Amino acid sequence: MSLDGKTALVTGGGSGIGLACAHRLAEDGAKVLVSGRNEAVLKASPFNSVVMDVTDVASIKQAFIEAGPIDILVNNAGAAATAPALKTSLDMWQDMLAVNLTGAFLCAQATIPGMVERGWGRYIVIASTASLKGYAYTAAYSAAKHGVLGLVKTLGIELAKTGVTANAVCPGFTRTDLVAGSVRAIAQKTGRSEEDSLSTLIRDNPMGRLVEPSEVADAVSYLSGPGAAATNGQSIVIDGGEVIA
Repeated sequence: MSLDGKTALVTGGGSGIGLACAHRLAEDGAKVLVSGRNEAVLKASPFNSVVMDVTDVASIKQAFIEAGPIDILVNNAGAAATAPALKTSLDMWQDMLAVNLTGAFLCAQATIPGMVERGWGRYIVIASTASLKGYAYTAAYSAAKHGVLGLVKTLGIELAKTGVTANAVCPGFTRTDLVAGSVRAIAQKTGRSEEDSLSTLIRDNPMGRLVEPSEVADAVSYLSGPGAAATNGQSIVIDGGEVIA
């Protein structure tokens, strides 16, 4: 599974799932870069970095010029905002599509042609169980994440004979700062303890726990390696069985 000689870039790679993926790919032998909007967060990581806003075409173009040829792209940058569907503002809707879906599309256009030219590449999106099922108050986020799977499936077909694969990883609720913030928000709104608030997020996971970032990174490691050459256009679900329960 060695990735010696390969260069990987992880968007949103300064923390959480992205940082875990960066560490795992480095352990596998890849040269790893991380990107994000917050330069201070990026510099706190042990990896070389480029500042990139995945919602900004000019920022993406400049970042990939600085990064150079990329063999493995892990599209992890994302955001989640919540509101009842019929009270979701147009701004929230567009913001969620921009960072979670359009960003993955723009990064694909920026990197995949070079992969095809070299005859090898891995395009991986960190999607979500919200790509596969609905959650209350997440209309914009869920719509964007469902769209990501459509993008991956289409790319998988179009790239099938090029040596480049396109796949998604769909984690359930994962132990990250983002989820910790959601737990605090639930506690503040409901007056419940953070422990009780956490239970509302994991109650549908048959394992009764959060997913660990390293478990998501393990799936990314597999998809990045030579053993996944025939895994294409797929969504690998890391959720303890939530979606099938």
